[in-house]
Amino acid sequence: MEIYPRVNLPCPHGGNSSLWGCSTFAGGIPREAEAVFIQVMQGRALDPPGIRQELNRWQRQLATDADGWLGATAGVTEDGWSVVVMYFDSERQARRSSDRPEHRAWWREASQHLGEVAFHDAPQVRLFGDGRSDLAGYVQVIQGHIDDLERMASLGGDQEEVLAREAPHILGVTVAEHADRPGDFTQILYFTSEQDARRFQEEPPTDADEPAQEERRGLMTDLRSFDLRDPQMLVPPVVVTY
Repeated sequence: MEIYPRVNLPCPHGGNSSLWGCSTFAGGIPREAEAVFIQVMQGRALDPPGIRQELNRWQRQLATDADGWLGATAGVTEDGWSVVVMYFDSERQARRSSDRPEHRAWWREASQHLGEVAFHDAPQVRLFGDGRSDLAGYVQVIQGHIDDLERMASLGGDQEEVLAREAPHILGVTVAEHADRPGDFTQILYFTSEQDARRFQEEPPTDADEPAQEERRGLMTDLRSFDLRDPQMLVPPVVVTY
C-alpha cells in the first residue's frame, strides 16, 4: 500500500493525475447506482493463498443462500494487502447474509488469514459503465477523502460517453462512499490489462481539461492505491430451475 501526497499527486504507475489522482479515469464521480450496496473488507494478508481459498469456499458453500449478492472482487497486492469488495442489491440483504450462522462460522476461519482488518459499508454507490467487470485482467482500488463530493460529481457528470469512446481499456468503475466517515471513498477500476492501463496513462491530458484536473486534485486528500494484478472474481452460482 502506498500513500500519495495531496500536492503534485502522482498516479500509481506514474503519469498525470486526474480523478482521484489518476489519468486512467478523468471523468469525476460517475452516475449514482439505483440499487447497489457495497461492503469493503481490507487488511494484511497473513496467508494470501489461505484467504483466496476461503473466498472460493464462501462462493461454493454460502453464495447460493446469499440473497441479493451480486458478486465480489478480491485480490492481494504485492506488498501484502488484501482487499475484498462485495456487491449486494441492498443493505438489508447484505446484513442478512452477514448475520447467517454459517457466514459467522466461515468468518472465524477466514479471519485467521488476515490482520489489521477494517470494514467499510457503502450505501451510496456510483457507477461508470457496468460498474464492474468479471473480465478484467487488472483491478486498481483507490481510497481517500473528498471534501466536496457533489462538486466532484459536477466536474465529470457529462464524461461517461467520452470515456466509453476514448478509454476502451476501462471496463467499469465503481465509486463507493463510506458510511463511517463522510467524504471517504473506495474506487474500483476494472481494466482489460495492466499493460493497457499503463499505455493509456502515458497520454497527456488536454489543455482544456487541465483546469478541471487541478480542481479535482485540490478536492482530494489521503489517497492510497492497491494494485490487484491477479484479481479474484467471484460470481453468483447459476441456479437451474425447471
